[in-house]
Amino acid sequence: MLNEQQTLITEAARRFVRERIIDTKLDQTLDQSGAFPHEILRELWAQGLVNLEFPEAVGGPALSCHDHVLVLEELNYGCLGIGTSAVANSLAGLPLQMCSNEAVRKKYLGRLMSEPAYAAFACSEPDAGSDVANMSTRYERRGDTLILNGRKRWITNADVADFYVVFAREQGSKGHHGISALVVDAGTPGLRWESLIKKLGQRCSHTGDVVFEDVEVPVANLMAGPEHGFRLAMATFDRSRPWIAAGAAGVIRRARDEAVAYAMQRKAFGEPIINHQMVAAMLADMEIAYQATRLLTLNAALEVDAGNLRGSHSACAKAFGGDAAMKATTDAVQVFGGYGYTQDFIVEKLMRDAKLLQIYEGTSQIQRLVIARDLMRAHG
Repeated sequence: MLNEQQTLITEAARRFVRERIIDTKLDQTLDQSGAFPHEILRELWAQGLVNLEFPEAVGGPALSCHDHVLVLEELNYGCLGIGTSAVANSLAGLPLQMCSNEAVRKKYLGRLMSEPAYAAFACSEPDAGSDVANMSTRYERRGDTLILNGRKRWITNADVADFYVVFAREQGSKGHHGISALVVDAGTPGLRWESLIKKLGQRCSHTGDVVFEDVEVPVANLMAGPEHGFRLAMATFDRSRPWIAAGAAGVIRRARDEAVAYAMQRKAFGEPIINHQMVAAMLADMEIAYQATRLLTLNAALEVDAGNLRGSHSACAKAFGGDAAMKATTDAVQVFGGYGYTQDFIVEKLMRDAKLLQIYEGTSQIQRLVIARDLMRAHG
């Protein structure tokens, strides 16, 4: 049961999505053009539908993860690409929220609250995606300056970010130890973005490389030192994965609604195809997938709110949700038949967008490793 505040913010997000994304077919327009959704993100910022978990100390609404996933389900019902772009600031903001550097936290989170700016979370690399401990981006300290070198890949908001939350290792360190977290302003000499990636889906969410060549970063911008950076990155993923699961819930519900509406009006053999058992079974499976994904998402969010960052809660939600979203959207295309395979209907976009849910922020296979290792600890 939602409280009054949750009901109001969910209804506001749902109304916004219907009026500004679905009714205008903005989701399809952005998918075809690949343009970054600046205008809609500025509107979301003005409506107070982003940065929801930022603390009051920086001007944020200090809402819970539970509140946040309710809004994210609605945004991703409209478009997973817009949803990913909208939550990118929150992803970059999580390490800032959890770090002990109060000055850098107030400066950069405050910036995101005071204007519709953009941030990017820069952790993955060409040879170190899920294997964070294998990153090679490095820095060395020279007095009060950190000299940063390396390349980050798969970075959301790479080309639009006003600042980057970067994970890099101290020169000469190996493995989990030695990884630090720092903030780097866009426009700093030696920093550039390049190679925007042409993706299967979520095309309006821009993804690319960020390159650092002797970039000078003030020591004051260090968020977490060599003994704490890796743990900060892992804690970030534990707290952010319910957001991905919320995206899965949103796209599953959209696929279900589109498929049900089509199946009720499309006729074959003299009656609506929803009356045929094989079609009805696929629709029922979509509803099962939605209900299960939503419950897992809410459970993971409530665990985050309770301060229980046991990795398997969020990993279960993300793994199940990502896999369920891929199946549900594929089944939606099947319900539409040949029409579903064309760009005349939204379901082919939903299927392309959904695939990324099984990949980013830790693949479905990595989530299963997280879950298995948690089980080992619990029963050791």
